[in-house]
This record gives sequence, C-alpha cells and structure tokens, in this order.
Amino acid sequence: MHELAITEGIMQAAIPAAVKSGAKRILEIRLKVGELSGVIPACVEEYFSMLSEGTIAEGAAIVSETIPASIECRDCGWSGPMDRKLRGCPSCSGKNIRITGGREYYVDSLKVE
Repeated sequence: MHELAITEGIMQAAIPAAVKSGAKRILEIRLKVGELSGVIPACVEEYFSMLSEGTIAEGAAIVSETIPASIECRDCGWSGPMDRKLRGCPSCSGKNIRITGGREYYVDSLKVE
C-alpha cells in the first residue's frame, strides 16, 4: 500500500518540474527502482493511471529500471553485486558487510512535449 504514497510523491515531483520547463504534457516518466527498495513498479503504474487523470501526466508511460543490490565487505574490501544465495562476502565469506546499492527509488527523467 505504500506505493500509493510513493506514486503521489512521483507526481508531486514530476508535474511541477514539467510545468516549470513549459511542458504541455508529460509523455514518459523514467524511474530508477532499487531491487531492495520494496517498491513494486506494477503497483506504481496502476496508482499512477488513477492519480494522473485530469493532469498533464494523464496517459504518460511509466518506465522503471531496476537498480541491482550491491554490497561492500568491511573485512576484505570486496564490493560488487549482492548474491542473495550467499549470507556474506563472496570473496572472504565474512559477515561484516554493508549494503551500498539497491534501496533507492527516484524519478530519473521526464519526456515531455
């Protein structure tokens, strides 16, 4: 259900930015969605079609690109993609890791006319 609030936030960012640039219509909104963010793009698209009715964003396409999860090992310094099958660092098997990517979600760009 948090996708409703996320979608409202997307619209609150996209519509004023488009209006400020002189756009008459938003054709496409490109999103970056982290693999670990918990955001479900299909739900965002569904809410967007309802919330955008009657706005300059009505009918706009939502294009989501997934940002893969990545980690860094604090023990050996390895960094790279997170393998969910492993419970630690793929290099040294250490458990002292931190997530460095994959939690984010944001509007990357707009296509307007």
